[in-house]
Amino acid sequence: MTTHPAHPAARSMTTTPEGLLWEPSERWVRGRKGDVTVVDSRHPVLVWEPGLPVPQYAFPRADVRTDLLRPAADPPTGTHTGSRIFYDLVAEDGEVRPNAAWTFPADDLAGHIAFEWFRRTDTGLDHWYEEDEEIFVHPRDPHKRVDALPSSRHVRVEIDGQVVADTHAPALLFETSLPTRYYLPREDVRLDLFEPTDHHTGCPYKGTASYWSWRGEADVPPNLVWTYPAPLPAVAVIQGRLAFFNEVVDITLDGERLERPETPFSGMLRKASRRR
Repeated sequence: MTTHPAHPAARSMTTTPEGLLWEPSERWVRGRKGDVTVVDSRHPVLVWEPGLPVPQYAFPRADVRTDLLRPAADPPTGTHTGSRIFYDLVAEDGEVRPNAAWTFPADDLAGHIAFEWFRRTDTGLDHWYEEDEEIFVHPRDPHKRVDALPSSRHVRVEIDGQVVADTHAPALLFETSLPTRYYLPREDVRLDLFEPTDHHTGCPYKGTASYWSWRGEADVPPNLVWTYPAPLPAVAVIQGRLAFFNEVVDITLDGERLERPETPFSGMLRKASRRR
């Protein structure tokens, strides 16, 4: 048995003095800019920065097309846990993507390079793959679970006292560290009370969502209803169903009014309501 010379010894999650958490991943990961493969690694590591809920990949330098990187012309400060070494990506067609890659200031991760994900920051690489499946937004967290289950529970949704959805056929989506989301059949939602928007978001576990906003005068944020028209296979049961942000509507489950949860989305939703 051989060990990749640039890969840290396999072990459980490790904390660095800088507060980074990291662990080796056994997934084959590739990143591309256009048709050019910039990263091709069978020995990536997952890195969690303090205060960020999602991981990032870092790769042994030998697995990176370093010939496409040059020291950043205008490196940022105060980002990525004190990182000081950043690189601009100079594509073969001459396009420059500033600060597309960096190194973490930790001895454990010496010799590793991390990349931004283009669809999140408008820099970095265009496409990422774990094995042969394209992934989006950020790497999937191996310590996070997402389950979508059909149910016969009774779910009622109200906005400012008005019932906007009522069903006995929801699909419940359970996601680690987030409240249960209730995906409701379209025919059980008063979509005439909402209007579609051009807002879209991506999720590495579910796919790409499209949104609706409330037509009325209630103090609620825009884009409070969403659907996944073509979800990833693991959560296919939510296809075409509609979900509401529990944080800003009133949900009654089997006759019990649920408290509005406080989540990482709560602050964003409150700010969006004030801008209306």
